[in-house]
Amino acid sequence: MKTLVYIALAVGALAGPALSFADTANDALTRAQVRADLVRAEHAGYRPIGEDASYPADIQSVDARIAAQDDQRATSALGGAQENGASQSGGASARQ
Repeated sequence: MKTLVYIALAVGALAGPALSFADTANDALTRAQVRADLVRAEHAGYRPIGEDASYPADIQSVDARIAAQDDQRATSALGGAQENGASQSGGASARQ
């Protein structure tokens, strides 16, 4: 019984560091992407200050502004929907 306990402790001690490595997933952000996100947040009105007591509210409002800008860009890029739900993609060609 003692041997089983020692083996379990040894396996746990050896497996612990192997499981604690940093996340190396392919979907991790690069330094340039993080910098671009920070610049975009600053353009949306976020001002990072040393000790900001209203941090969560500030960043949430900036996230909402950025999401609204993204929605507006997506709508304007796609042309948006007509009031009645119809859209026109050109007119009839007149052949003579």
